[in-house]
Amino acid sequence: MAETKEKPAKPPKGAGSGRGGKDKGAAGLATDPAPKSSDGVPRLKTYYDKVIRPNLTKEFGLTNPHQVPRLVKIVLNVGMGEGAKTPKLIETVADELAVIAGQKATIRRAKKAIANFGLRQGMPVGVTVTLRNSRMYEFLDRFINVSIPRVRDFRGLPSKSFDGRGNYTLGIKEQMIFAEIDYDKVDQVHGMDITVVTTAGRDDLAMALLREFGWPFRGETPLAVA
Repeated sequence: MAETKEKPAKPPKGAGSGRGGKDKGAAGLATDPAPKSSDGVPRLKTYYDKVIRPNLTKEFGLTNPHQVPRLVKIVLNVGMGEGAKTPKLIETVADELAVIAGQKATIRRAKKAIANFGLRQGMPVGVTVTLRNSRMYEFLDRFINVSIPRVRDFRGLPSKSFDGRGNYTLGIKEQMIFAEIDYDKVDQVHGMDITVVTTAGRDDLAMALLREFGWPFRGETPLAVA
């Protein structure tokens, strides 16, 4: 469950605060919307079809097209333990997540009562959103090229966050790395978990897939996406 903490001091001007125009990431991409090809298809989807699939097929010697790993969905999840006591906070987080993802978020509720935590069945405990197809590729593009470069003292994302079945989960400490968030409207800083679900079935294939998309693994130089 992501931790919640008090609102920090305002970042200095010019430090990627997300105000005063659109920020640009490592590849010089505007934050909203994510770049698309001339036919309206997200550029990472086109890049996957034309570049990544052939590369992975050759690298791993895959003979069946269905063996080539692909992205299935990206899930953003914010756990709010105090949400049961402050329903307004849950609504605020849901609005923020919708802005970040470009899709309406869903409020998760407790499936059963837990007396020790003062939790009753049906109480709100978190917010989640699941992205597929175009919105998934557009979010991934913005996340890699715009949001990640805004992380202070960034040294790469961990390479050991796979689950053994080709899925990757990353914990974000604060929502402020997303340029879509207006700092002046933030009441409370919170983290979130981002899960990338693939069809890889094994971690080495999934890692190669993410690397081809330009995922900045720790200790590696990300591949450039044309």
